[in-house]
Amino acid sequence: MIPKEEKYMALSQRYRLLAPVALLGAAALMLAGCAEGGSGNGGGEAKKTVRISGGITGGEADALNKSFDQFTKDTGITVEYVGDKSFEGNIVTKVTGGDAPDIAVVPQPGLLKTLVDTGKVLKAPEAVEKAVDANWSPDWKKYGTFDDTFYAAPMLANLKGYVWYSPKQFAEWGVEAPKTWDDMIALTDKIVETTGKPAWCAGFSSEAASGWPGTDWVEDLVLRQSGADVYDQWVAGDVKFTDPQIKKAFDAVGEILLNPDYVNAGYGDVKSINSTAFGDVAAAVASGDCALTHQASFLSANFLDVKTADGKTPEVAPDGDVYAFIMPGYTEGELQIEGGGEFVAGFSDDESTQKVLEFMASPEFADARVKLGGVISANKKADPSLASSEFLKEAMTTLQDDSTVLRFDASDLMPATVGQGSFWKGMVDWIDGKDTDTVLSDIQAGYEN
Repeated sequence: MIPKEEKYMALSQRYRLLAPVALLGAAALMLAGCAEGGSGNGGGEAKKTVRISGGITGGEADALNKSFDQFTKDTGITVEYVGDKSFEGNIVTKVTGGDAPDIAVVPQPGLLKTLVDTGKVLKAPEAVEKAVDANWSPDWKKYGTFDDTFYAAPMLANLKGYVWYSPKQFAEWGVEAPKTWDDMIALTDKIVETTGKPAWCAGFSSEAASGWPGTDWVEDLVLRQSGADVYDQWVAGDVKFTDPQIKKAFDAVGEILLNPDYVNAGYGDVKSINSTAFGDVAAAVASGDCALTHQASFLSANFLDVKTADGKTPEVAPDGDVYAFIMPGYTEGELQIEGGGEFVAGFSDDESTQKVLEFMASPEFADARVKLGGVISANKKADPSLASSEFLKEAMTTLQDDSTVLRFDASDLMPATVGQGSFWKGMVDWIDGKDTDTVLSDIQAGYEN
């Protein structure tokens, strides 16, 4: 998954900054040795503090730290998680420069592969691999595996492709959640006609990661228009961005995002999408300024920090202040689901770090974090009843269901030069007015970098 004052969740929300916390004395020397050699203490004296880095910041970082409270009481091991808005741009340099954390929470398999290629990421401990085999579907393990070696367990997860709205407004306007893409366009027209203002709001601003919310739109349309097989071929690089099937997805997204009659409710014109922080849209939906916004399940956490027009914290419920439906496909009843999540990579092999890695792969960790609110896990042994809203309970149950067909976020699976590089940048350029064919060629050129 933020300029302005960000309070949003990471994702997803992968990108906010807190000042790094240095470890002092022998612990710092020990960490430096681990980072340089990628081997750590090798079973020597255990650390008292384990340092974790990632892109989760703000209140979500606080909740992540709090998730280790019982673990620290049980083991005496202190866990320090520090978030960095620019994590994705900084972590490879830090790792190759000998300043790796003990553990990194990595939001994209593509970035994880880049880190693995440095030779610094350690193979996951046997106990972690056993936990993942027992607690997650094989697809989740696959995303943390490279060249038949398993490196990183999944942590949290999210479902993408939701459209957030106000049930109260829908009731007032006499409309309901659409069942097909054409229904959704008709709904948009109805809202515009009724309110006299754009129906949709969107925000692509996310510091060095600006543009990523746009990739989610395109990925959803590739799935819905061309199907899972084409989606997989696109991820693998066999279907190029310049392929007509990908342009078709851009054209469909542009039907909404490039249409000044449809966007950008509460913020300005089409180009204001690039200057709007991706999490700000929660406030616009809650206040009634924006009728529809496309964002992942994690947006439910953002509503905890905003107010409705009458000054209350919005209730996320089917008959509440805000809720969401999954963006429909072109044929009623046919639905492809896209998701995302983070992966836990270890750089130190001392005893304390190994214990933290094992804990983070357990249902106990998932339950501890889910109970604190705003997030879900795909850990099949975690308890969805602990989720902080009915919406998140439903999303988590969907993720845990063995029958769910899930495709991971495409940009997160692509090489970092594309998925977190030219694709992100291309979405910003596209919103700024660059023509689609040039944007697609520019994005494809990322494979040559």
